[in-house]
Amino acid sequence: MAGVEHYRMAMDPAIQKLGNMTTNRHKYFRWTSRTARITFMYAVVVPVIFGIVAYKTDGKYDFRAKRKGDLVSEF
Repeated sequence: MAGVEHYRMAMDPAIQKLGNMTTNRHKYFRWTSRTARITFMYAVVVPVIFGIVAYKTDGKYDFRAKRKGDLVSEF
């Protein structure tokens, strides 16, 4: 029992390979039509959708506390 290092684990080669790939991902990145499309969706389309929703609902809802007798919708 004494002197045995129980906290050490055998290193799995697959986990080491995955860690190495994750660390060096930027070295192997290439712009393809798929990566460009995904980047465009997250950088342009998603913010535009949020902006349209925010513009359409601007001032439509009043989030102050409602009191007895107040209507939920005020438009």
